[in-house]
Amino acid sequence: MGTLIGHVAPGSGFLLIGLWHLFNHIKLHASNPSSYHSWPWFPSTLVRYLELYLIMAGSWLSISMELFIGPERHQPLDPDWSIPSYHLHNFEHASISFFLFLYSFVAYCFDRFAIKVHKGLVELLAALAFAQQLLLFHLHSADHMGVEGQYHWLLQLVIFVTLVTTLLSIPYPKSFLVGFVRSFSLVFQGVWFIVMGFMLWTPRLIPKGCGMRLEEGHMVVRCRGHEELIRAKSLVNLQFSWFLAGVTVFAVVFYVGLLKKYGEKIEYVGLEQEEEEEVPKKLEQNRSFVHMGEGMPKIVLER
Repeated sequence: MGTLIGHVAPGSGFLLIGLWHLFNHIKLHASNPSSYHSWPWFPSTLVRYLELYLIMAGSWLSISMELFIGPERHQPLDPDWSIPSYHLHNFEHASISFFLFLYSFVAYCFDRFAIKVHKGLVELLAALAFAQQLLLFHLHSADHMGVEGQYHWLLQLVIFVTLVTTLLSIPYPKSFLVGFVRSFSLVFQGVWFIVMGFMLWTPRLIPKGCGMRLEEGHMVVRCRGHEELIRAKSLVNLQFSWFLAGVTVFAVVFYVGLLKKYGEKIEYVGLEQEEEEEVPKKLEQNRSFVHMGEGMPKIVLER
């Protein structure tokens, strides 16, 4: 992953899968809210297992790039078969991809061969993949204190949201908000990976006072001093906030658009309109109460 394409490629994959999930969750809920059910993956009308095929293919391509294509000797080990320190992060990235492959392959086998398992098992495997992704990025062998470390720290927040919502989808499979937030977090994971790739490996986009230099066989961003580092990290935080706002606006517009296309005709009622409708109801209730009060003495007198 330590290159521009190494971040943009997996980011594009997360973005594509996230958009596919976002579309299907909104469409299912808008079409029939009462029968809505969250699913870990969605079949395609063209090829049923297209989503799982893409995850498996992308995972193996990532593993090949990290361990065989990327290294100069086309293998990541030293002559004594030990793992050199400058290839540790390659194994970490490959391990993340392997767990994603494992999830998609098992999900494919369960559905393809109609294996009857607990409904939440596939979601649990997906949660395990995201938990392992979160763990490896948290304990990443790459830079933790510099600009790249700040990007990775913010990425962990997004992965944590994906992990939690994936786990929540097991006890709450009919919750639209759980599925929506999970899809949203997948989309934002993809966006943030792409942003990292361009901002960390495009020299003219690197913050002022910082630059790229070679360390342990990899190009990393380093700043001249503490003040430049603080400024660079603050810019990363601002980017995260701005892109989060942009993805949020997109998700809301996307939701409204699909709701109009596939949803039932539901009239929106504003707060003021709701209050105006409540006033006649209260007056009607008061009148009925007065009439009942007028009748009460007659009943008492008759007794």
